[in-house]
Amino acid sequence: MNKWKGKSKGTVLGYRIFVWCIRNIGIRSSYGVLYFVAAYYSLFQKKSNQYILYYFQKRLNYGYWKSKASIFKSYFTFGKVLIDKTAISAGLRGKYTYEFDGIENLRNLLAAKKGGVLISAHIGNFEIAEHFFADIDFDCQINLVTTDQEVTVIKEYLESVAVKKSNIKFIYVKEDMSHIFEINKALSDNELICFTGDRYFEGSKYLEAELLGKSAKFPAGPFLIASRLGVPVVYVYVMKENNLHYHLYARVAQNIKNRDSQGLLQSYVQNLETMVKKYPLQWFNYFDFWDDID
Repeated sequence: MNKWKGKSKGTVLGYRIFVWCIRNIGIRSSYGVLYFVAAYYSLFQKKSNQYILYYFQKRLNYGYWKSKASIFKSYFTFGKVLIDKTAISAGLRGKYTYEFDGIENLRNLLAAKKGGVLISAHIGNFEIAEHFFADIDFDCQINLVTTDQEVTVIKEYLESVAVKKSNIKFIYVKEDMSHIFEINKALSDNELICFTGDRYFEGSKYLEAELLGKSAKFPAGPFLIASRLGVPVVYVYVMKENNLHYHLYARVAQNIKNRDSQGLLQSYVQNLETMVKKYPLQWFNYFDFWDDID
């Protein structure tokens, strides 16, 4: 069974190709390269194709041929998101337009001077959010809680081509739980803590909830921690629209009781399901999410 291992696929060569294309033929022309990349993945990535075919057919109830076409479109969309992230980091922020939906929720969160928790997912392009926050005078430190298993060499390369160094700080999950102290320190400084709530890896604690009509496992950490901190929780997504346009959504978690991690998970899943149905090609979980494939 192909489970998420705590790191994403990708090579520095792939990002170097993106950067060359962006600089020499432009952003939109760079998208054209993705037809070949998406076609390759659609033909030869047998395991991930099997899992996302299940997602489109069984969970979204698409017909067989629409599901097959959606596999290609999903890879193609993922490639565009990666190109956009690279282009914006490389100083081409001005090429993009954006809109905010619920930005007042983030402003109110910071005005309370308690810090706050953002929970996102591997949907859309959350990593570019900080570049848009700067345009609305959203001056706040964001701390991204993550595993230390991502491909460091890719991060280093993207930092090397970035015009401006990212302001996002990383808090790495550690076995001795010392990351809890870092989280508490950040919150006491009225900073934001961001988790992604839709991937757990084997051996870690998990909670279960129903997503798209079937029970699935979610990482326990974000919901256990967020439900115990006594700070506001906001669900945040940055979604790609047509052309070079992005839409940021921010929704407050409502009526969550203290220490009710399962209740917070249920609220999150309901919100995530709404986004997945609205943007079905932008949920980039290419593994056996529902434990339902032999």
